[in-house]
Amino acid sequence: MTLASLSPQAALPSPSTAVWQLGPVPIRAYALCIIAGIVLACWVTERRLRQRGVAPGAVLDIAVWAVPAGIIGARIYHVITSPEKYFGAGGDPMKAFAIWEGGLGIWGAVAGGAVGAWIAARQLGIPFGVLADALAPGLPLAQAVGRIGNWFNNELFGGRTTVPWGLEIHRMDPDNPGHALRDDAGQPILEPGLYQPTFLYEALWNLGVVALVLILDRRLKLGRGRAFALYVMGYTVGRFWIELMRTDEANQILGVRLNVWTAAVVFLGALIYFVRVRGPRDYLIPLGPAATTTPPPTSDLSQVDLSERETPTRAAAPEGYRVVSEEQYAVWQDTGVVPPATDDDSRPEDDQPSDDTASADLTSSDDEPVDDPSAARTDRADATGARPADRDS
Repeated sequence: MTLASLSPQAALPSPSTAVWQLGPVPIRAYALCIIAGIVLACWVTERRLRQRGVAPGAVLDIAVWAVPAGIIGARIYHVITSPEKYFGAGGDPMKAFAIWEGGLGIWGAVAGGAVGAWIAARQLGIPFGVLADALAPGLPLAQAVGRIGNWFNNELFGGRTTVPWGLEIHRMDPDNPGHALRDDAGQPILEPGLYQPTFLYEALWNLGVVALVLILDRRLKLGRGRAFALYVMGYTVGRFWIELMRTDEANQILGVRLNVWTAAVVFLGALIYFVRVRGPRDYLIPLGPAATTTPPPTSDLSQVDLSERETPTRAAAPEGYRVVSEEQYAVWQDTGVVPPATDDDSRPEDDQPSDDTASADLTSSDDEPVDDPSAARTDRADATGARPADRDS
C-alpha cells in the first residue's frame, strides 16, 4: 500500500452518452468533433494561403478533395491494421464500411488527405509545397479537437493510475453503441478504478505542435514543405510515447504496438526531408482575371466606385499562379505590377533576387516610367504569359 493509494483521488468524469437522437437522425459527438476540427483547419489554412498570395476561397476547393480522401484513407488504414474485426472468424466484411461506428486511423487520414490535396493543388495551379506548409498548423489543431470525440466515446485511454487527473470510464453497451450500460437503478456503470487519459495527453500535445509550427515558421520562414515536415516530426514524437501508454487492443510487431513502429518510421522520413530540403519560402501571384490587388488603406475613399458594391459579383478564379520571391511579392502588393519573366526565374532556389528586381518592376520594357499602372499590369500579365504556375509538387 502506498501513500498515493491512501490519498483521496480527484477524477475526470466521462460522458455516459455519445449519441443523441434528433428524430430518426442520430447525432454523434465524435462526428461533431471531427467536423469542428475540419472547419478550424480550413480556417487556419485559408488565412495562411492568402498570406502566400493564393486567391480567397481556394481552401474550399481543396477541402472538396482532401476531406473525403482523408476519411477514406483513415478507414482503409484502420481496416488493414485491424483485419480480424472484419475478415477474421466471426467478422463481418460489410462492417468495414460502417465508419459511424468508429475506427479511423490518423496515419491513413494524413496520407489520403495529402493525395486529395495534391489533386486539388494540381487543378488550382498551387505548388504542393505551399499548400502543405499552409496546412501544417491546422492539422494538429483539427486532431486536438477530434480527440474530444474519443472522450465522449470512452475510448483510447491508458492503464490504471493513481494520478489526481485519473479518468473515469463507463462500461459501454455493445448492443446500444454510444450509450453506457446502466444498473438496476438506472445509473451508468463505471469501470473499476481510474485510467490515464491518453486522448487528453495527445490533444494537449497537438496544441503544443500548433504553437511550435507557428513560432518556428515565423522565425525561420520555412518553405518547400518544411513546415509540414516539422508538424509531422512534432506529432510523431508525441504519438510515440503516448501510444506506449494505451491499453486498448492493437496489433503488435515484436511485442510493440503497430502505431509505435509507424510513428518512428514516419518521424525519420520527416526528419530526413526537413534536413535535406532547402530554399526560401515561395509566394504566389495570381494570373489572369484575379491578378489584382486590394487598394492600399490610405487610398482616397472618394475614388471608390460605389456601383461595384451595389452589384457584387464573385471574383473570378485565377488562371494560374506565378511563383515569386518574398521581395517580388511585396512589390506586387504595393504596386499591383506583376514582375516580368526573366532568366532569374530559373535560378537555384537558394539564390536571392537581385536588388534591381523591385525597381525593374516599376518601369516598362523600354525603361520608360509607367504612367498607367493598370495598363502596365495588363502588359506584364501578357508578357509573362497568363498561364498556370510552375507546379512545385
